[in-house]
Amino acid sequence: MTKLFEKHAALKAAYDSLNKLSPRNPFGVVIDRPLSASVGLIEGRETLLFGTNNYLGLSQSTKAQEAAIETVRTMGVGTTGSRIANGTFSLHQKLEQKLAEVFQRRHAMVFSTGYQANLGTISALVNKDDTLFLDADSHASIYDGAKLSGAQIIRFRHNDPADLDRRLTRAKDTPGAKLVIVEGIYSMTGNVAPLNEFVEIKKRHNVALMVDEAHSFGVLGENGRGVAEMQNCEKDIDFIVGTFSKSLGTVGGYCVTDYDEVDLMRLCSRPYMFTASLPPEIMAATLSALDEIRTRPHLRQQLQLNAARLHSGFKELGLPTGESVSPVVAVTLEDVPTAITFWNMLLEAGVYVNLSLPPATPDNRPLLRCSVMAAHSYGQIEQALEAFGDIARKLNVIS
Repeated sequence: MTKLFEKHAALKAAYDSLNKLSPRNPFGVVIDRPLSASVGLIEGRETLLFGTNNYLGLSQSTKAQEAAIETVRTMGVGTTGSRIANGTFSLHQKLEQKLAEVFQRRHAMVFSTGYQANLGTISALVNKDDTLFLDADSHASIYDGAKLSGAQIIRFRHNDPADLDRRLTRAKDTPGAKLVIVEGIYSMTGNVAPLNEFVEIKKRHNVALMVDEAHSFGVLGENGRGVAEMQNCEKDIDFIVGTFSKSLGTVGGYCVTDYDEVDLMRLCSRPYMFTASLPPEIMAATLSALDEIRTRPHLRQQLQLNAARLHSGFKELGLPTGESVSPVVAVTLEDVPTAITFWNMLLEAGVYVNLSLPPATPDNRPLLRCSVMAAHSYGQIEQALEAFGDIARKLNVIS
């Protein structure tokens, strides 16, 4: 090992140990090709997909495919530049106008990935003279954006408005701007944030609030705008960030806001300035998917039914899962070897889920993380539950 990689010795040891426990690399699963939104070909077998974040099944939308194909034919496959150089096409502006309209905000800013949306927004809003208040279970992209900003970071307990209140009170005399960041649905556990309570705290302390609705946009709320819409507190949230790679089935990210200083953010957000912009076919497919979210509300209704069935099915089996009913339904296990064995047996049984391991998980406990889709049939959900139950009994996770 060269000196370049010596610092990763502990990581290599952990990775080697993991490989000894698992007949396949849990970080290297290949979906040869999707056969539908809910079934893919993995290791030559038809496999139920319960780990893809494709909540509405729109990654396989015929309308989005046709929009992308037509756009490739007329506009090519890429922009070859960043938004502030040669990489702004009319479709970028059209997509930003559409997003602002959907969220009923004055402005929208599109990034090349959801990860960059958090990096770019956070680092444009705060710097070393400011303070960030982050939910302890925040996504890695939020923590990375915080590091990039250089702001002081204060963590508060997960989904705990009272703890945030205490920490804001202690910091009331700290100079500089203050920004609170939470998520609508948390990606590991599916926990839903009490945004209406966080809004009351932010108003009491007169600070700004940013919400990442990556896993809740298209899923919750009467019009699919997420947890903030569902809890009727949208207008009191200063910045909403999200991604196209979940409900919309494509790739990219966004920030929507009523602040007119968005154009200043475009000039100081390095992840926005120094990345090639989204290719035209992706924007065309995303615009088409946004229309489908508006015109096909039954997808959200079916998704809620499917999420409720999987969640109640885990409870009936006696498997430990969270209390929130959302499209992210995770089973918590006690140790990594059991989780790895469980995950491999699920794949052998034709069910693909995400294996999430410490330290990326809450409380350092491994998770079998499922993402339910509107496209899942009742029979597919029952098949997954049967596989979970059979394997859990074999491994003595349940009796």
